[in-house]
Amino acid sequence: MTDSTFDKSRNLFERAVKLFPGGVNSPVRYFQPHPFFVESANGSKLFTNDGNVLIDYCLGYGSVFLGHGNQEIGSEVKHQIEKGNLFCIPTEKEIELAEVCTEIIPCAEMVRIMNTGAEATMHSIRLARAFTKKTKIIKFEGGYHGAYDYVLNKAGSGAAVQQYADGILSESSAKTITMPFNNFEALESTIKKDENQNDIACIIVEPVLANTGLILPEKEYLNDLRNITKENNIVLIFDEVITGFRLALGGAGEFFGIKPDLATFAKTLGNGFPISLIAGNKEIMSGFAPSGSVYQASTFAGNPISVTAALKTLDILTNKKNTIYPNVARTCDKMVKAIRDIVEGKKLNVTVNSIGSMYQLFFTKNPVRDYASVKTTDGKSFDRLFRTLLSKGIFIPPSPFETCFVSTVHNEEDLEKTIDAYEFALSKVTNI
Repeated sequence: MTDSTFDKSRNLFERAVKLFPGGVNSPVRYFQPHPFFVESANGSKLFTNDGNVLIDYCLGYGSVFLGHGNQEIGSEVKHQIEKGNLFCIPTEKEIELAEVCTEIIPCAEMVRIMNTGAEATMHSIRLARAFTKKTKIIKFEGGYHGAYDYVLNKAGSGAAVQQYADGILSESSAKTITMPFNNFEALESTIKKDENQNDIACIIVEPVLANTGLILPEKEYLNDLRNITKENNIVLIFDEVITGFRLALGGAGEFFGIKPDLATFAKTLGNGFPISLIAGNKEIMSGFAPSGSVYQASTFAGNPISVTAALKTLDILTNKKNTIYPNVARTCDKMVKAIRDIVEGKKLNVTVNSIGSMYQLFFTKNPVRDYASVKTTDGKSFDRLFRTLLSKGIFIPPSPFETCFVSTVHNEEDLEKTIDAYEFALSKVTNI
């Protein structure tokens, strides 16, 4: 990335920084000296205000599974806009979306439609506390469940770069227990402590940690979580904001064959449109008002534009699941194999984690299995990789604490250009 390549973006950022704190409306969008600005997107490509074309592996941080500007979704949305975009009265489409979700999500007996992933995870925790009449929650180091007070302890995503504690009352997180991922013995010991017995309401977990790089659950780990939560009357919440509808049609619950009590979905659900939902056990879900006493409300929940986008997204994924999921996994596997071959050939200390349509590079020779091992990776090398790839027309998330994503529309030409760019970039990294 050079100033001349992104001249217009630099000028736009100079305007933005006078108006927005830090010049952006989400901290993960900022990188030095300034982010580039996007004018449009289509398929696997971003088109910047500077006239650059970038192959996109950020994809709205995993949201755009079916590619930018999907025409089938766009056509349905345009038709709905002609009918209206917000009623704050129930629509039949909300019922249709719920019927589809209860059919394809393993744990879904009932759903509640919302707007964002953070909103869904926040209310799922509240629901679990109300259902169990307990107060404490367990989350995992590097897990990111949104930017609200009691889940920012050792959180992933942008919060992994700098721990943001200002403005958070200590009592807000006093009931949050943060554990290392992939360490069942430590978890079991914590649950059995006298001060925790009969007071842990839920365990919330990304079944695949995708906000701290990419960390896969070790064999039997998720099964062990399911068993110990059942044994101790603890609600198990799968945060599938990223993995939902991406790892498999039914998300990680289907992929790993495990049924949590509650699961949250967003991102891929709308293929870029703002929508989320909580799905789960009918007995627990019935706690939401007006049928129960857990209050959750939203003006924009179930708005017909996002619901229409979600319905069409799930329609495409359902009808083409037997080709979409194997094909996108093969594309990702081909990329990962090529990167690993480059790494091996250059004898670099690099580890590559991948699953389905997700991958990430870590500048360390050691296995990356938890937050602690992610934090030991070489951030300067990753930053150079990011900038060199960008100069070659490849956009990956600018932080090693994020995940790279492949869409259904990345093609062979994209792949060849990307692999060549990685070869060039990794050569530059070795020259630091």
